[in-house]
Parts: sequence; C-alpha cells; structure tokens
Amino acid sequence: MENLDVMVLRTLRDWRAAGRRALLATVVRTWGSSPRPVGSIMALCEDGSVVGSVSGGCIEDDLIYQYSRAYKEGQSMPVGAPAFVKYGITADEAHRFGLPCGGTLELLLEYDPDTQALTDLVTALESGRLMQRMVRLADGVVSLNEATAPEELRVDDTGLVNTFGPEYRMLLIGAGQLTEYLATMALFSGFAVTVCDPREEYRGAWHVQGANVVADMPDDVVTAFRPDRRSCVVALTHDPKLDDLALLEALKTEAFYVGAIGSRRNNEARRERMIEHFGETEESLARLRGPIGIYIGSKTPSEIAVSVMAEILAVKNGVALPRDMEVANAKNLRTAQLPA
Repeated sequence: MENLDVMVLRTLRDWRAAGRRALLATVVRTWGSSPRPVGSIMALCEDGSVVGSVSGGCIEDDLIYQYSRAYKEGQSMPVGAPAFVKYGITADEAHRFGLPCGGTLELLLEYDPDTQALTDLVTALESGRLMQRMVRLADGVVSLNEATAPEELRVDDTGLVNTFGPEYRMLLIGAGQLTEYLATMALFSGFAVTVCDPREEYRGAWHVQGANVVADMPDDVVTAFRPDRRSCVVALTHDPKLDDLALLEALKTEAFYVGAIGSRRNNEARRERMIEHFGETEESLARLRGPIGIYIGSKTPSEIAVSVMAEILAVKNGVALPRDMEVANAKNLRTAQLPA
C-alpha cells in the first residue's frame, strides 16, 4: 500500500488524463468529533469509483449518489469555481451520515481538476518533494510550490492551501521472517518498503509482494536510499558486518527512526563497537534505537513485528511513549522485581 494522498492524486490524474469527469473532495473544517482529520481527500469518478476517504463511508455514499447519478443522467455539473458543502449540521443529519454525536464537517469540492496541475503535483511527490497545492476559490485555478516543512491546511475567503508530502519510506536490513512480517505491516500502513540483503539464500525465500528487494551491501544501499525526514531504517540481521555500517550511515541522515533488533546485551555490544572502532560517541549514537519496539511481552516474529511497527508509528506521529514501554527499561524493571 502506498501513501494514501499520493494514491488518490495519482488515480484522479489518471481519470482526468483519460478524459473522464471527476471531483476532488477535501475536508477543510470540522466541528466536534470527526471521523477524518482536516486535509483528508477523496476523489470521485463519473462512474461512481471512489478512492480515498472523508468519513467512515456514509458521506462518500451520499457524494456517489448525488454526483455519479448526475454524471450518468447527463445533468449539467458545476465547472470552474469549487464549492463548499457541510455535513452533519443537525442531529438528524449527523445520524443519517454516520457522524459522531455533534460532529460536523465541511468539504471543498473541486470539479474536473486540471490534468496538467495534477500531473505536475504527482510527479513532484513521486520524486520525494514536499508540495503546497493552492486552489483559488474564485475560479478553481491551481498553483504549486515546493514547501520546506509540513503545514496544516489553510482556507480563507480567497483560497485553500494544502500541503502534500511524499511517501513515507522504510529501509529494512535483512530479509528474514521477522522482516517479512514488518514489511507487510509497513506496506498496509502506507510505507514504501525496500529490503536489503546481500545474502542470496535469504533473498531467494522472500515472498512479500510490494517490497523492493536489493542485493547490494547495506551501507551502500543506505547511501543510495538517501533517507529523509519521512524515512526510517531498521536493521534486523543480528550480523554486525551487515548492520553496523548501515546504521552508522543512517545516523548521518534526517531519518526519523534508526534502530536495530537485538537483546539488551547485543545492543550494548553494538554501541561499544561503534565507539571503539568507528570513533562514535554516546552523543552521536543518541538517535540509535535498540532494543527496538515497545514492550508487549512479544516472543514470536509476528509479535515482535507488531512491537516494532507500533514504536515506528508512534515516533512518526510525534507520540512520546512512556519510558517503561521501552523494551530495555521494561525488562530491567521486571528483572529488578524478581525475587532474589
């Protein structure tokens, strides 16, 4: 699975490039509880096909009913200027559209968005650029600018500005069973996944569709991968010859998460090696995570993958986890509580 926004915009571009009529809906305001956050988008094709989401499904159903029926019946559809529409204004409507009690949201509907502007936006996102898309409310004209940092959606009397980021990416070192579980979870969480393993016997057994598998040495792969603020690098081989140099390269980048699997003893040994043989310091290794994951008592590869993916998503989403949920701290605490 890819980044949802990129998927929506790519699909909408393809519809428009094929000459099909379509609309783009963006959540611009919410009041009370809302099933989808501000900035969420969905696209609706004239045949009723939908990609993306602005609610739990009921609002999508209403948009499909209204607009695809109008397309099929040849009714005159709006062109040019986008329009605002609100759902859930009354308690009856909130119940009808499946919104939480008191929930209201407002959408901006853009009719037949410009194909070239969509193509330019998707191309920029696919090349790893962070982009601002500005829509002029008077006529629907779109302009694009590269952004330097993510921003919240803005809307006023003249226009809407929404920031779209490139896909989140995950680089996994090692193609073992744990990697298969973690790659699967990452893919359905919206990450583009690359798996690096120079060992042919491991690559030959790989069977997760959707992940890019490469055979070069891990440190070279990290350099070529060019991790950015939307990237994470996770070492899973337990082999210092493969893991250590890759981790050191990753720590030089802006990757939001760099970590390695292993016991508390193995992770301490890794840090000692890096300090003794590579001139690292405790300060330069501060971003290196290990043992990775949150403590859930996991034993099997699938459970460990859940633990690791949960920690990665927490870091990605800016959630500070309590220290007693870190694997090392939790195990140290349990050890201290055992009878003498």
